[in-house]
Amino acid sequence: MTSFKLTTTLKALQRGDIIVYPTDTLYALGANIFDNAAIKKLFKIKKRPFSVPLPIAVGNISEMKKIAYVNTTAEKIVKQFLPGTVTLLLPKKNLDNLFIAQNLKKIALRIPNNQQTLELLNKFGPLTVTSANIHGMDPAYDIKNIIEQFKDQVSVYINAGKLNGQPSTIIDVTVDPPVIVREGQITLQEIMDMIDNG
Repeated sequence: MTSFKLTTTLKALQRGDIIVYPTDTLYALGANIFDNAAIKKLFKIKKRPFSVPLPIAVGNISEMKKIAYVNTTAEKIVKQFLPGTVTLLLPKKNLDNLFIAQNLKKIALRIPNNQQTLELLNKFGPLTVTSANIHGMDPAYDIKNIIEQFKDQVSVYINAGKLNGQPSTIIDVTVDPPVIVREGQITLQEIMDMIDNG
């Protein structure tokens, strides 16, 4: 990401616009999680039911701890696997004034292993990290297909070429032992071995 593109992207997010950015798995639709109007706009353009929560990307564990309670097991997973293709379900902190977190007891957080995105997250703050496709459609792996779906409803498209990543592994660490909600590149066995040996 050039500094010009980063500046343009930051300004778009500050205006409450929606962006498309690369992660280490798929392209994501990004909006400022603290901007309720932007979050509602994202649900609308993705055609996603409000009842289906949005995951959140953060740049580091300190940002994660502002949003959720991070227990010892979660800290071990973050240290070993993040940035990377793991999403953690964690108990959320008191964010009831935020539309993205309404009525939720758990919140999904990840730190993508993509240098452009980490730069953006560390400069701006947490963003939504839902896949850049209309709800119910297959994930898109290239910008051209995503532009066809969203056109000018998205202000900034950050093109990182074709992405071929599997979705991230989702692990619920609000329970002991942790439970895999969706297995991706990293398996439950890898995670449990790390926890047992950590």
